[in-house]
Formats: sequence, C-alpha cells, structure tokens
Amino acid sequence: MSKLLSKNSSISSSRVVVRPHIPWHFSLLAVAITALLLLLLSWGMYEAGSRSSIPKEEIAQEKLDELFDSGTCLPEDRQELCTQLAGLIRQLQISQTTSENLTNKVKKLGTENNRLEEELVFFRHLMSGNAKIDNDVSIYSFNLKKAATAGIYRYSISLAQGGQRPTDFSGSLKFSVKLQHNNQNKTVPLTNKNTGQGFPVNFKFFHKMEENFKIPPDAKVESMHVQVFEKDADTAILTQTIKPSL
Repeated sequence: MSKLLSKNSSISSSRVVVRPHIPWHFSLLAVAITALLLLLLSWGMYEAGSRSSIPKEEIAQEKLDELFDSGTCLPEDRQELCTQLAGLIRQLQISQTTSENLTNKVKKLGTENNRLEEELVFFRHLMSGNAKIDNDVSIYSFNLKKAATAGIYRYSISLAQGGQRPTDFSGSLKFSVKLQHNNQNKTVPLTNKNTGQGFPVNFKFFHKMEENFKIPPDAKVESMHVQVFEKDADTAILTQTIKPSL
C-alpha cells in the first residue's frame, strides 16, 4: 500500500494557469479610451505650439482685453480692481493723445520759428543797407533741393516788397518743372492741392513759401521755373529759373 502511494505521489502533472475570460466589448472600450487619450494629447501639443508662435505683444493685448472685458468685471470681488484699472487705461489714452498733440504743436512751432528767423535776417539786412529791395515786388530767394527720399524735391521761395508804405500785394505763383524721364525732356506744371491752379499769395513786406513735389524715382529734375502774377492778371510780372542745388 505504501508502495502504491509512493508511486502515485511521484506522478507529475502539467502546470495549469487559470485566466478570467474578458468579453470582447471591454477590450474594444479599452482601445477606444487609449485612442481618445492619444488624440487629446496630440491636440494639446498642437495648441501649445500655436500659442508659442503668437507674438508676445498679441498675447499681452489679448490678456489685457480679457481682463478689461465687462463680463469679467461683474463679480463683486473684482469690481473695485477693474474700476481702478479702467481708470488707468483712460488716463493712459489721454496721455497718449496729449503727447501726440504736443508733438504736432512742436513741429508747427519749429516751422514757424524757422520762418520768423528768416524774416528777422531779411529785415536786419534791409536795415543795414545790405539788401537792395525795390519798391515793387521782387523775388528775394528761390531754392530747390533734392530730399533724402527718392523722387522727392523741396523748394522754397521768398518774395519781398519795399517802399515807405507799401500796399498789400495780392497775386499768385505758378511753378513748372523741367525733368528728364525715359530719355525724354518734359515740362510739368505744379498744381495747388487746394485750388488745383496757382498758389495764391497776399503780403505786405515779406512772404515765404515752402513746398515739395514728387516725381518718378527714375526721373531727374533739370530746372524749376516760377512766375509771379498780380491778381486777375494774365501776364507775369516776375519770372525766374533755378537748378537743383546739391
């Protein structure tokens, strides 16, 4: 009996692994969840890349707009802060407007100062006897110079009138430019952007005008011609032609 037991105890059997049975629809659900997570991860990486490509200024402006949106200022805990920030923004806008106005005023004052300085020099020469001014109107100075920008020319003309008690001169100026373009010589009249014709003048002792005109960048100005007309006159009382100065 013992031998029989010993024989039976020596019999070896193969190892059996017991695994629970998983239905196929659970496996499909797991695959779907994994795919969804990968899709969300890819979308997040795309959004992060898009955000990094936006300039910082635009992001800052977007955040600022969001901060000052009336909808974000509705909660009571933000109301006071949003009111203060809105006030600061208004002050900033007022400061910017004031700065622009001051800049424009400074430019106008600079132009006026240059005109007054030239008139002062003119009257000093007149008082010293160095300037010879006829009793009638005369062209005191006429200049033409090429500007730094291609195709832009700037010209200035000063008229003077002498005499003990001169009357106001009323008339107009007409300009024409002789230029070379595409191997051809052309004479082009300058028109007043306000009247579309000549440039009206009205003065007693001294008058200065500064303007600029534009031609094709590949064109070259040969000379500029001016005619001075009295009011309602068809014949010029003064003419002068100049060449551009370097």
